[in-house]
Order: sequence, then C-alpha cells, then structure tokens
Amino acid sequence: VQLQASGGGLVQPGGSLRLSCAASERIASLDVVGWYRQAPGKQRDFVARMFKGGTIDYTDSLKGRFTISKNIAKNTVYLQMNSLNPEDTAVYYCHARRNRFGADYWGQGTQVTVSS
Repeated sequence: VQLQASGGGLVQPGGSLRLSCAASERIASLDVVGWYRQAPGKQRDFVARMFKGGTIDYTDSLKGRFTISKNIAKNTVYLQMNSLNPEDTAVYYCHARRNRFGADYWGQGTQVTVSS
C-alpha cells in the first residue's frame, strides 16, 4: 500500500489544519488506517485510527480536538486538528495495514508546526 500524506504546514496556536492521506488501494478493504506523529527527539506516537469494522480509536489526550474521517470514493483518510498548540508540532505519518497480522505501511510524513 502506498500512502501519500499532505496538508501540513505552519499554523498559529489555536488554529486548525486538516491532513490528508491518499492510499493506492481501496481503503474500504484495509484492516486499519490511521495517523501517528513524531516530535523532534521523541518516539513515534499513535494519534488516531479507523478499523475496517467501523471502530475508531484516539489517543486519550487528543480526544475532542482531533477527528479522523475517510472518503471511500477518494481512498483518502483525513485528520482534522483543531485548537492546535505548540506541543502538537511534529511530523505526522499515515499508517495502514491490509489485515490483522500483515505488514505495516507508512506514508512519507507531513510536517505540522504550531508557532506564533
């Protein structure tokens, strides 16, 4: 699965961004699609994901500010990020897996910088 992330950029604190992740395969057939992020000098952390059966997970600290969604017709997954703060600065990666025990696929990452 090839994943192409886009939509990152520089935003002021309190602002919003919507990230997009275009997949080379039908996202409706993928076991899971989602987002992770990696801040400078830190490990890659889970942000949000959607399972094939409809379950959606978020990391607890981001619930209410971030929303994951998908457009099946466009094979694209989105991450709407609101009320951004400097701690949200990171490279955001989209992720997918074809099936439960399959390989992990990653997009190239898109930089999000929250700064005044």
